[in-house]
Amino acid sequence: MTHPTTTTYDAIVIGAGHNGLITAGYLARAGKKVLVVEARDVVGGACTSEELIPGATWSSCAFIASLLRPEIIADLELERYGLEMYQTEANEVSIFPDGSHLFVWKDMDKTLKEIEKFSKRDAAAFLDFGLRVKKFASILTPFLLSPAPSRSQVLAAFEAAGAEDLFNEMVLLSTKDLLDRYFENEHIKGLFTFFGMISVWGGPSTPGTGYVYGHHSVGEFEGTLGQWGFVRGGMGGITQAMARSAEAHGAEIRLNSPVRQVVVERGRASGVELVSGEVISARTVISNADPQRSMLQLLPAGTIDAKLTEKLEDYDARGSMARIHLLIDELPDYIGFPAGEFGPQHQAQAIMGASIENFERAWEAERRGEIPEDFVIEAVIQSTHDDTLAPQGKHTMTLGVQQLPFELAGTDWDTIRDEWADRVLEVLFRYAPNLRGHILERVIITPKDLERDYGLTGGNIFHGAMFFDQLFNNRPTPELADYRTTVADYYLCGSGTHPGGGVMGANGHNAAQVVIADLNGTAAPAAVRVGPGPRAGVVDRAMETVMGSKTGKKLGYTVATTPALRKVVKFAARSKSTR
Repeated sequence: MTHPTTTTYDAIVIGAGHNGLITAGYLARAGKKVLVVEARDVVGGACTSEELIPGATWSSCAFIASLLRPEIIADLELERYGLEMYQTEANEVSIFPDGSHLFVWKDMDKTLKEIEKFSKRDAAAFLDFGLRVKKFASILTPFLLSPAPSRSQVLAAFEAAGAEDLFNEMVLLSTKDLLDRYFENEHIKGLFTFFGMISVWGGPSTPGTGYVYGHHSVGEFEGTLGQWGFVRGGMGGITQAMARSAEAHGAEIRLNSPVRQVVVERGRASGVELVSGEVISARTVISNADPQRSMLQLLPAGTIDAKLTEKLEDYDARGSMARIHLLIDELPDYIGFPAGEFGPQHQAQAIMGASIENFERAWEAERRGEIPEDFVIEAVIQSTHDDTLAPQGKHTMTLGVQQLPFELAGTDWDTIRDEWADRVLEVLFRYAPNLRGHILERVIITPKDLERDYGLTGGNIFHGAMFFDQLFNNRPTPELADYRTTVADYYLCGSGTHPGGGVMGANGHNAAQVVIADLNGTAAPAAVRVGPGPRAGVVDRAMETVMGSKTGKKLGYTVATTPALRKVVKFAARSKSTR
């Protein structure tokens, strides 16, 4: 072991993922001396842009922007430091084996007309469902940028809003049971099921997957709930802006600096030892790694007691996914669309083969440690609307497959990576036959790669399952729920803490407030307290009243399907914080 560096920091953040950079940014703005140490040669963790093939850039893991809290964008002045987010007209297109397709547009009236092609009843139900999701988000959102509430506090908030049934639907039910309450058409249910299957160890009928859907529903784009967009230059544009913001306020970031372990002296964290042998001292250490890696691998053996060790070993981090990044020289001619014509299907996130049965069969295979016979594939071709990503005449296409086992029966991911990718591409060719001769190169990121290269234990992008037993003040365990650990001056700030995964950033924000309070010797922020009475605003309550009657629902649907009234609909869809 080498001697410690002479500089002592107020805080060392382990990992330059988005939550680590957010924590560093808030600490630096509070006047603290901060160092971020990152094992890789690029910032971002799973929220990064990489030149995976010379001359072309992809968002390696996360590729859609919706959950990042607007408060954080404003506080850290991310737009000033280069963040540019934008939308395409079509958010999503689901392409079915029979050649039909369903667009989810930025504008509600266009989306409702799309759904009408499959079911007029479901189009009306979609409006009801959207209002329910909006109410769920309005109740849950105040808890996001707050220390972890108890689960009983969250339930009390729903009770205070007269929405106990909404809590049951969006937190406890399966995705299938949730969607069956609102929709009848299998294509429509298949598309929406996708949002409950992201990095889960389960299927549509698994209780609790409704919350995975609900977690994504709290996302917004430019103040409008339920929408998403892209980042210029790929998702690394988010974390590069965060890094520039933090550095502008004095934070230091060191790449290629993997941590061997946290230095613990007399029961307190006092710095880190790098793999190189260098020891760096600090008053506090904050880990952006997942809870198991942070507590079971980075701390010296014997630092935490047997009871907590057992809890962390039992912590559920199952449920993974994989990516295939393609460099193509011709855009896909998706079935059901005119061949050779560029259209919104190339700019939206495409979902191919989404059906409840396909997701159920994938879960059965996942449970057995096997690869399913068929795949639901998500695809993004961001280079169609960001010409900085690929050479002229070529495009970057990313494929994603959810519900994959980390451990495979009788084999491993390194052995079957190419065989698996070949099978996925054969499914892709059913939906885009012309691509068979137009894939120039490919890069595969398996669940094993997510753990080995991106530091995600078990390949779980959320740092742990997002079921009710691992949410709020039980995430990751009760002992660690306030971002402090059982080791003094050692903290957690990653997605394994409240409020969970996705490129949201609330975890890093909340952890920073606790660390700043502890460094300053002041009281830490308190969890949100919900008093009696409805939490919804005047506009929301008026909408609920109107939509509660048959006449009101008919009027609401008429308004929502009228292009001339788009501004009214957009105002109704805006999050409470933007009004």
